[in-house]
Amino acid sequence: MNGSGQCLCGAVTFAAKGVESHVHACHCSMCRRWNGGPGMAVAVKSVVFTGEANIERYRSSQWAERGFCKTCGSNLFYLLMPARYILEAGLFHEQNFELESEIYCAGKPAWYEFAGGHPKHNGLPSD
Repeated sequence: MNGSGQCLCGAVTFAAKGVESHVHACHCSMCRRWNGGPGMAVAVKSVVFTGEANIERYRSSQWAERGFCKTCGSNLFYLLMPARYILEAGLFHEQNFELESEIYCAGKPAWYEFAGGHPKHNGLPSD
């Protein structure tokens, strides 16, 4: 499926192709610091951004970077190098996603819990 969305202020918009229909929640410490809670993200096959000059990129590890809007601070994406974009689910205009799984549950704080019978992994799904 295809999808589109924007940051909070609209300075960055996007059109994505091959949008997965499900969200993955990440409870790792980096995602929690970056989002103020778990990362709720959707993988896409390709994405084109408008307002690219408003995107700031932060290299958070050797294999990934995170992008956010310089104007409003909205978190936009997690980019697995070289070109696998995982977009924040809340940015999409259409919100027809289902929670598929949770990762890094071993580090999740006890003060929140998602409902449902989806898989919960202590690390990545292969762990």
